[in-house]
Amino acid sequence: MSSAAVTPAARPRGLKPDWLNNPKVWRTEVLAGLVVALALIPEAISFSIIAGVDPAIGLFASFTMAVVISIVGGRRAMISAATGAIALVIAPLNREHGLGYLIAAVILAGVFQIALGALGVAKLMRFIPRSVMVGFVNALAVLIFMAQVPEMRDVPWAVYPLIVGGLALMVFFPKITTVIPAPLVSIVILTVITIAAGIAVPTVGDKGELPSSLPVPGLPDVPFTMDTLTTIAPYAFAMALVGLMESLMTAKLVDDITDTHSNKTRESIGQGVANIVTGFFGGMGGCAMIGQTMINVKVSGARTRVSTFLAGVFLMVLCIVFGPVVSDIPMAALVAVMIMVSFATFDWHSIAPKTLKRMPAGEIGVMVITVVAVVATHNLAIGVVVGSITAMVVFAKRVAHLAEVTAVVDPDGTTVVYRVTGELFFASSNDLVGQFDYANDPEKVVIDLSAAHVWDASSVAALDAIETKYAQRGKTVEITGLNDPSAHLHGKLTGELASH
Repeated sequence: MSSAAVTPAARPRGLKPDWLNNPKVWRTEVLAGLVVALALIPEAISFSIIAGVDPAIGLFASFTMAVVISIVGGRRAMISAATGAIALVIAPLNREHGLGYLIAAVILAGVFQIALGALGVAKLMRFIPRSVMVGFVNALAVLIFMAQVPEMRDVPWAVYPLIVGGLALMVFFPKITTVIPAPLVSIVILTVITIAAGIAVPTVGDKGELPSSLPVPGLPDVPFTMDTLTTIAPYAFAMALVGLMESLMTAKLVDDITDTHSNKTRESIGQGVANIVTGFFGGMGGCAMIGQTMINVKVSGARTRVSTFLAGVFLMVLCIVFGPVVSDIPMAALVAVMIMVSFATFDWHSIAPKTLKRMPAGEIGVMVITVVAVVATHNLAIGVVVGSITAMVVFAKRVAHLAEVTAVVDPDGTTVVYRVTGELFFASSNDLVGQFDYANDPEKVVIDLSAAHVWDASSVAALDAIETKYAQRGKTVEITGLNDPSAHLHGKLTGELASH
């Protein structure tokens, strides 16, 4: 009998996955979760400040988002927590109406995400082209680096050698051993050095006070009226869209890095569930965190839900139990980690001279526009939308030129056959009308569409216009060769599109 390992697809129901019995995997997942938790603390505090809420609100959100999504999410090893994009969306609501309305919006956003997930919004991911994805990744790397710049301005000179030392540790320590993640080693060593030597540099504690107890569930302090609903609904819907877009893009990125597939519909619904739970525990909501996910997956090598779950658990343990110690971690150590993440995230191959020489100009343009839009707005979702629209325009322009018309006149001179090849849609059909010789053609005109496809009403309207122009000159037109979908669309719309 074969002793081959059981694959996930063939694993009998109830049999534990292999990693549960693998100490090496457990060690990787536990240490990865610890590194991510350490990196989450200053990020969550910073995003709380952007949203205009107490730091504990962001830390609670990161805890509940990570723990819940580790159970209900569709992408293993992806980190969800409080994010800058969500903070930017809900900051105006908190500023104008208060924390209660913000919490209510978080819960409603979760409901919207569950509804959008059930409606299949995840399927829209297939319409995001590779050039937009590459631009998204490169813009993310730029934003991660830019977020560290304020931590390197107007600081004691000792910050700079600490950052360089942290980067050196993360580059060279893996050559000695990979048993312990290099970022964790860097954070511990730099913390010990600053405390032992009494070096005065900015620390995590300078960002804000850490919570001293676990969050308690409760209802948002708002009147449950239609006025409240109409106030929070626009913010909640915007939060739902931004959160889903960032989460699904991050899931796709992790799919590519790990060469595994994730359930995007489950992830969409899971994000909604996590935000609802987060709202009831008084958190500011969140979505997938790309920087921390890269630390978890690319730098630390995590691959399971354990690391995500432990990132949330360790976050609260570090804040509540080891708050004084965590407060002493120099920001320089975390800045070094994020700079390394930025460097590892950037797709350097995409800007190599050899790649740029071979890549079509339109693809390069889409990538650059995506990067510029993200960096200019500091919003990954806006960049993806702008990049995708640009890619569609480039594609439409390219395909429009593929529609060609050739004419062949019968020897007896009584019939001309126009053979149309290519895709007929709004961009190509606009030029179609001008490619016929209405005045000089014979009495009978045949338009052969056997090598073409009619995609939209614009194409049907163009064909109607051609028939009308010939009819005005007493000539007849016969359209032949339509495939079944084209014939159905043409038969349904022809004669119905003339303006009155």
